[in-house]
Amino acid sequence: MDQNEITEILNRPLSQELLARDLTRLAYVAKDGTPRNVPIGFTWNGAEIVMCTTTNAPKLGSLRANPMVALTIDTEVHPPKILLIRGRAELDLVQGIPEEYLQANGTYQMTPEQRVEWEAEVRSLYDSMVRIVVTPTWAKLIDFETTLPSAVEELIRQRHERWQKEQQA
Repeated sequence: MDQNEITEILNRPLSQELLARDLTRLAYVAKDGTPRNVPIGFTWNGAEIVMCTTTNAPKLGSLRANPMVALTIDTEVHPPKILLIRGRAELDLVQGIPEEYLQANGTYQMTPEQRVEWEAEVRSLYDSMVRIVVTPTWAKLIDFETTLPSAVEELIRQRHERWQKEQQA
């Protein structure tokens, strides 16, 4: 998939709505070769998905060994709206708390007082964090109205071909 196609998909209004959500699901291959899929807060800076984690997170060793990841951002309504992204994770050690970590937690419903308490707790807990930065190399938006999973698109095509053959017989 070329960069223009990725940009077009990610700039669609629905993609932008999904990219403004709080959580993504980060899929990667663990060091033992088995798949992992974990929810994690993220921000979108217009070019990259940025997630932050503790410096002792088990996923970091896995991402160093195999940086290829897949992300899913979706809704909890029917029909679901789904943004699928693939890319390569780059790891960046940051002293203190990355601004993206604070932004990624910005839409949780907290009173201003709760927000101050939460941020103070975070700053007292983490001396440093790791930014996981993913530049999309592939993207697909599924809304079940104008776009479908490729397997469903194939079934619809096959059904149409069967119908055409029946009409010709």
